This record gives sequence, C-alpha cells and structure tokens, in this order.
Amino acid sequence: MSSTAMLQKMLVLIAFLAGTWMIFVIYQNSAKLWPAANVAISLHHQNAYLKSSTPKISPLSLLKPSTETELRIKEIMEKLNQLIPPRPFTDVNTTTSATHSTATILNPRDTYCRGDQLDILLEVRDHLGRRKEYGRDFLRARMSSPALKAGASGKVTDFNNGTYLISFTLFWEGQVSLSLLLIHPSEGASALWRARNQGYDKIIFKGKFVNGTTHIFAECGLTLNSSAELCEYLDNRDEEAFYCEKPQHLPCEALTHITTRNREISYLTAKEKSLFDKSKVGVEMMKDLKHIDVSQCNNGEKVEEKCQVGMKIPVPSGYTLQKRWITTFCSQIQFNTSKINDCLKGKLIYLLGDSMLRQWIYYLPKVIKTLKFFDLHGTGLFKKHLLLDAERHTEIQWKKHSYPFVTFQLYSVIDEGYIPRELDRISGDKDTAIAITFGQHFRPFPIDIFIRRTISVRKAIERLFLRSPTTKVIIKTENIREMHIEGERFGDFHGYIQYLIMKDIFKDLNVGVIDAWDMTIAYGNDNVHPPDHVVGNQINMFLNYIC
Repeated sequence: MSSTAMLQKMLVLIAFLAGTWMIFVIYQNSAKLWPAANVAISLHHQNAYLKSSTPKISPLSLLKPSTETELRIKEIMEKLNQLIPPRPFTDVNTTTSATHSTATILNPRDTYCRGDQLDILLEVRDHLGRRKEYGRDFLRARMSSPALKAGASGKVTDFNNGTYLISFTLFWEGQVSLSLLLIHPSEGASALWRARNQGYDKIIFKGKFVNGTTHIFAECGLTLNSSAELCEYLDNRDEEAFYCEKPQHLPCEALTHITTRNREISYLTAKEKSLFDKSKVGVEMMKDLKHIDVSQCNNGEKVEEKCQVGMKIPVPSGYTLQKRWITTFCSQIQFNTSKINDCLKGKLIYLLGDSMLRQWIYYLPKVIKTLKFFDLHGTGLFKKHLLLDAERHTEIQWKKHSYPFVTFQLYSVIDEGYIPRELDRISGDKDTAIAITFGQHFRPFPIDIFIRRTISVRKAIERLFLRSPTTKVIIKTENIREMHIEGERFGDFHGYIQYLIMKDIFKDLNVGVIDAWDMTIAYGNDNVHPPDHVVGNQINMFLNYIC
C-alpha cells in the first residue's frame, strides 16, 4: 500500500473519531445548551421555551437581554421619570385645589368664529390658596354642545411652573360649554407612578393544569417569588416571561387555562390614598366660565387629502357632531352598509388585542347581515372569534393578546400567542388588514412590561412590511374608562402614560392610527366598553384606512 493511501485512511479515521467525540460532548451537554439557543420549542404556548426549575424568579432573569431593546426601554423610562418627578407632601392642603385655582380666557370676545382657537390660562393653587410653582397635574379638557351631540378634547400645555395653557379649536357653530377636570393633582400622579413600578403582585394569576378528568390550580404570574419548582414559559427573542408553580405529578405542558383576581395590596400611603377619594377625582376647574357662542362667519372648509396610513395625527384628531366622528387631518368617507360590503369584499382582517376590539367583531354582524360567526369550538368570552361571508370571500377574526390578560373569567391558553408572534404568522397582501390594541390589561403592572411589548410589536410590524409592504396595519389606542375605578390598579393616569409611549414608539411607522383616547374624551364616554355609536365610528375610521 502506498504512503498516500495510508495517509488518506489515517485522515478518515481521525475525522471519524473527532465526529464521535463531538456527538458525545453535545449529548452530555444538551440540557445546558438548549435554553440559550435561539430556537423556539412550540408547545401550546406558541414559540416559547418551556422547562421547570426551582430558584426564585424575577422577570426575564433567564433571558439574554437585547442591548438595543434594553437601551430603548432605559431611554423611555428616563423620559418618563423626568415627566413625572417625585412630589412628596406632608399635608393634603399643599396639593392642587380645583376650587382655588383660576382659569382666565385670553383675549375674550363676545362671539367667536368656527375654526378659531380659544385659549385659557390656568393658574393652579393649593387648598390654602397659595400659588403652586410646579406642574404635572393630570388634567382633562373637553368642550361640548349636548344639543348637537358634539364634543372635542382640548390641548393642555404644561409650563411646569404652576401655569397651563388650555387650547380649544372651535370646530362647530352654536353654544359651546367648556370643561377642565382635575383628574389627579401632581402629587397624586407622582404617587401612582411610584406605586405602579414597585411591584408585579397587584394581580393574582391562577393556572389550571389538567390531567384527564382531574385538574389542579397553581399560582402563576409575570414573576413569582417562590421556592417551589416552577414552570417557565419563556420567549427568548422578545424577552417575554410567564411562570407557574409546577403541580406535583403534572408536566408544565398540562397548563390549559388562566384566571385572575385582585390582590389586596397597595403601595400608597394612607395620606396618598386620601387624594383618590371619589370627591377628589375629576373635579371641575372652570365652574365660573359661562358658555361661548360660535358663529359660522363664512369660514370655508379646508379640503384635506383622503385618510391613509402613515399620516401624522394631531391633537385633537377630530370631533363629534350628531354622534358622528369627524377627523381634522384627512378627508373621511362615511361608510353605509353598501359601502362597507364593497370595502370588505375579498378582505382578510385580523383583530388582535383586548375586549375593546372584540366589540368590533360583535358590532359588524349587526350592520352586515351576511357576516356570520363560525363556531371554532372554543369556550368562554375570550375564545377566538371568526366571522365569515363566503359569498364575498370575507374573513374577520378576533384573538386576544397574551399575558398579562386580567379577568375573573377562566380563559384558555392552549392557543396562546403574543401579538408579535401572531403577526409573524401572517403572510400579508394588499387585501389583508390588521387592527391592534393593547394597554388596559397592562395598567396594574410596572411600565417596562408595556414598553417591551410595544417595542416587540413594532419590530414584528417592520418584519411584516418587509415581506408584504401592501398589508395595512392600524393601531388603535386605549379608550378612557370609568373615572372612579380603582386608580392605583386600573386608573386612566396609567392609560395616559401608555398612550404617550405608544405614540412615541409607533411614530414614523407606516401605520394608521385610530386615536381612541382622543375620540372617547370627545364623546364624553367613560365606559371602558363604549356604546355602539362610538364603536361604529372607530370601525368607520378603520375602513377609511383600508379602503
């Protein structure tokens, strides 16, 4: 045998031995390697890592943080901490008083013209009548004409020295009433901000684990301070985490349902809690200002271009008149039944979010009788909903967003999916439209959870646009809700901060925006689930974007 042949055989033998050794090493260390791999294991929690462990868990402690995402979260948090600085107080009398504050119309006139701007200077004082030297009170401005079923929000400019400029655009003619509510003084807003970011335990999650005919409930959450063995439902890419205490003799995959309830806990002091008594929330600050009269004055209508995705949304973004929502930044079509049918023909529509979007899928069959619910054999209010019109080839589906989802109702997590993962499963085309909303269920938790999710949703939309630039994506902001609901857990102050975050993260993205925050203020609706005429006008705005 030649020396060349011998050399070749030795090389083959060496390669074989090296390969065998590598397989052995990988096999021995596979349990250590797979959690760090960026490959998802798909169980009933779509695209999530799942395993059990024993240590006390903090959110995302097992996930490798994305430097880009963490830097963005840190940047936003720094802005918010500057926006809402600590305002400790020793006496309630030193907090903002609606009664002692003064509101003055600047350059008053006997009659105003439609389209004019009305400015009001607000000087805030405490309960002892002393001028305050800082701002950040949580205020809500609105003008209305009840006889005309008309309303619009006002714009609040905070000079951060105890004075505010309240600006109203006079959109319609007639007798107009003005309102400025002190929702919370700056001291209350500061207390809510601190309390929100102190803990994840305001909500108790209970997971139902099923084995045949038997089931066990175990404590779950976005974080668990527990010495028990834990099931970890992790999404490495988007840095999302959910945990449950592992029941004995049941695998982590046996989790089928979740329910929640409020935990009796508060991070507010007794003095701070006194700021949220019903009599002190939503107090009118302009009781002495009478109505104003607005005339047409032959002001012509400015013709705007058609509503389309990518437009910048002003404040206010529109107004109501005879219950109809009228945008201020684009030319809007009023869709009747025939036009809705034409618009929806051949469309595939995804509604991803909470029960405020579920209202849409309940409303549409009332207007379009050919849209019928298709039974997907789910159970409960929060099952996936599907509407079909076979003749017009229209499909509309609603699916709730994933954790955190707060409700006493037991809901299935078999087909659970975070919105970014749901977006990744959509191929998209010119006849596909997606509406997204989330926020109400995030209010009881530290703000970084909401920021992280919003960033992940933006990244998923960007990925969608790469493979399908013609797909339409519409972001619906949160509705305002009941004024006297528990402020520390669910109040509108938390929603307003999330509204600002969402606008900041989604700016410069080619999406349509339905400013439901502005819209529900204009309608004077403080029900988290607004009536049909509000829902119908939200849907009308959606149709303007996609058709």
